[in-house]
Amino acid sequence: MDSATLNKIRSRRSHHKSRLGCKNCKRRRVKCDEKKPSCGNCVNHSIECDFSVSTPTSPSPSPPAASSAHQRYRFRQSKYQTLASPAPNEAQRPGGNSIAVQCDFSANISAMVGISFADLQLFHHYLISTYRTLTDEASDPYDVWSIHIPQWGIAFPSILHLMLALSALHLGHEKPELRHQYVMQANDHFTFGIRSVTTVLSQLNSENCQLIYMSAVMICLVYFGHGPRPGEYLVFSSQGQAEWLVLMRGVRSILATNHDKIFSGVLTPQTDDSIQSVSPELQGELRQHHDRIVELKTFIEIQTAGPEKDLYLSAVGSLPDTFDETYTMRSAGKDGVCLLPMVIGWIYRLPEPFVVLLEKKDPFALVILAQWSILLTYMTSSWLFVGWDQHVIKGIRASLEEEFYNWISWPETVISPRA
Repeated sequence: MDSATLNKIRSRRSHHKSRLGCKNCKRRRVKCDEKKPSCGNCVNHSIECDFSVSTPTSPSPSPPAASSAHQRYRFRQSKYQTLASPAPNEAQRPGGNSIAVQCDFSANISAMVGISFADLQLFHHYLISTYRTLTDEASDPYDVWSIHIPQWGIAFPSILHLMLALSALHLGHEKPELRHQYVMQANDHFTFGIRSVTTVLSQLNSENCQLIYMSAVMICLVYFGHGPRPGEYLVFSSQGQAEWLVLMRGVRSILATNHDKIFSGVLTPQTDDSIQSVSPELQGELRQHHDRIVELKTFIEIQTAGPEKDLYLSAVGSLPDTFDETYTMRSAGKDGVCLLPMVIGWIYRLPEPFVVLLEKKDPFALVILAQWSILLTYMTSSWLFVGWDQHVIKGIRASLEEEFYNWISWPETVISPRA
């Protein structure tokens, strides 16, 4: 996932250079509006602006080196006032908008780091609730999502911001009346998270590859968590290149050079030996899917020719195994995000020439994708994937000529009752 890839999602605006901006903006290399006592960027990100710190009339001696581990944090007043309002009597206290807290961290953090109450709320919600929606205990024996992600976020800004973005979207799902405000918070953190990843991509190595990989995974999850977007159907779009597909290609590029190192330690893939076969209750349902896939394969063999035919047959030929794996997991009571490796794994493994056919909205490729979209239905128990199954199948229908409608009737039948 190089800089050009990520900038497709969030591009920077050109600006005139100035040497008078605050230190935070200079460090982040963004345009500072130079407003005082706090510039707009610092207000937006709820961090301490050096414009608001009065300049001493005479130089003060540097603090002893031993005190560098004691960093001074301030809770800054958040712009999301309806989400985190100060206590009634706080405004009457001197400096009521900024409460100093002493924290003992040995990490190399700047002397003044702002933490807003709104962000603290998001951090807390992630720790007590959101992480549980991203995995289950059997799939995460090393507590990656509950322990390591928050820890990594302290030292790796992109993970922290993406974690807070996921938490904000989760809160927006739980509290629809406040969804707009939480989505605003999520968008801010998502933008900052992507920019943070962009700055370190050129430094990808064996030491940071796990953190960058998890950042990329979290970017994809945030994209799902935002919900379906008009004209965007994961692997194709009504205009141009699909945004989510850009992100998937980024994940693939990161894995290409550091696969073994990434999937080591706490990220070592785990298998559950207790999950072995499809339950009798689901075997009939699975058999129906297999029968439809066989019919589709026969149709493709008769109706297509040339090099594309092999691509079609390879893609449709990999669907039965993906359905088997998904139904084996469902037989063990697994659904929602637990199915992510199987369902999204099929997209990840597609050869690039077939993906190009999807981007071009090739009808045979879209019909194959329609069969796959059935699996999205079994993920909608997770808030991250609500509505995606119907959104994708509707996008496929809108992109097909009427003569192909019959070949997506089965996916439409499976998906539509779950509206």
